[in-house]
Amino acid sequence: MKKILFVASEGVPFIKTGGLADVVGSLPKCIDREHFDVRVILPKYTCMKQEMKDKLQPITHFYMDFNWKSEYVGILEAEVDGIKYYFIDNECYFGGFKPYGDNALYEIEKYAYFSKASLEILPMIDFQPDVIHCHDWQTGLIPVYLDAEYREKEFYSKMKTVFTIHNLKFQGRWEPRAVQSITGLPWEYFTWEKLESYNNANLLKGGVVYADAVTTVSNTYAEEIKTPFYGEGLDGLLRARSNDLKGIVNGIDCEDFNPETDKYIVSQYNVENFRKQKIKNKRALQEELGLRQDDKKMMIGIVSRLTDQKGFDLIAYVMDELCQDDIQLVVLGTGEERYENCFRHFEWKYADKVSANIYYSDALSHKIYAACDAFLMPSLFEPCGLSQLMSLRYGTVPIVRETGGLKDTVEPYNEYEGTGTGFSFTNYNAHEMLSIIRYAENIYYNKKREWNKIVERAMSADFSWKASAGKYEEMYDWLID
Repeated sequence: MKKILFVASEGVPFIKTGGLADVVGSLPKCIDREHFDVRVILPKYTCMKQEMKDKLQPITHFYMDFNWKSEYVGILEAEVDGIKYYFIDNECYFGGFKPYGDNALYEIEKYAYFSKASLEILPMIDFQPDVIHCHDWQTGLIPVYLDAEYREKEFYSKMKTVFTIHNLKFQGRWEPRAVQSITGLPWEYFTWEKLESYNNANLLKGGVVYADAVTTVSNTYAEEIKTPFYGEGLDGLLRARSNDLKGIVNGIDCEDFNPETDKYIVSQYNVENFRKQKIKNKRALQEELGLRQDDKKMMIGIVSRLTDQKGFDLIAYVMDELCQDDIQLVVLGTGEERYENCFRHFEWKYADKVSANIYYSDALSHKIYAACDAFLMPSLFEPCGLSQLMSLRYGTVPIVRETGGLKDTVEPYNEYEGTGTGFSFTNYNAHEMLSIIRYAENIYYNKKREWNKIVERAMSADFSWKASAGKYEEMYDWLID
């Protein structure tokens, strides 16, 4: 039995702020349990829901040397869906009303502590992994600590590491002296070929340099990040590691996102009966949100963080023009104030066409995936993206920009060949986006049979974790053997 340990800063069902949590919650369940024993380490945040905290059982606690003092480390465990989770408890670091704070240096200290504690607890939980699978900059120091402090100890000597980049934009950067003082790593680790990057210590860079294998969450993103535009200052390093860099597209949890069994929607449906049943969800959502009741009106959905990365500057630029079309737009999410206010403004201006829901609700997100005809994702960059996979699953046709995982998972409609599962545009340009939305409108209104075939192909596509889990298993085997 090969032993795999996931270490991450968040994971469903315990704590979630984004797609990372979905991956950490879903992927371990899909890896072959006959050959792999997969376990997960997470921080024990005090902001976790009480029902999840109630599942945790204390194991032990101890003190470790960290940041010039003896620091408390509590260990708890829980089992969900057959996967064993361990939690590192320290209220000084993991207290507060949300998992992540705004003080960059304190975040680095917090996750440096988490990385070191994740290695320290292994003998105490009697788990000696063959591979430690680290996720994003918060765990970037694990391969570094392993090299600097633990490798000579027999217990750790054969451990391999995988480092997965979920979003290269977030790197964990700060002035080297402060980071060296907090981490206790020797000074020789803070040179340009190791942790130093543009006069900062960079935790994500440490993970990329010292991990045995590096992955990211789609093939296209793996290629894009080797270029200066997408490389966030690390494109040279990623080109140097290109032999060890692999893109494996994310999947979605097909039990959670299943229009046949979804408890949040008024009319459940599948690829056989969507023509009659899906429309009932549109009627219900129009009524719930106070939009004009009209079966025939094309409804476009957006479920997203409202940030530049997601292409909202493009949407804001052509919003007035878009609202002249015969469409309805339903938006769900929070983010930058200017985009929140932009959608509030257009809801006021076009009350029967635009619904701006500036908050997050799991239930409403499911209703939008089920009710809408199309789903808009014009991202500037998108490592993988999960929303387009969910919209495909629900037969809500994605309209996306060809970048990262969006390019890998949405096949553009070709009216001459009768192929494709969505619509896409290439350049980051507002009117190119508007033009493809209008092309989609034309197919929706004037070639309904063709539209329904796109929906059929979308719903028939397989974006479960099964294929991706197989690729991770191959990589683990390759590292261990």
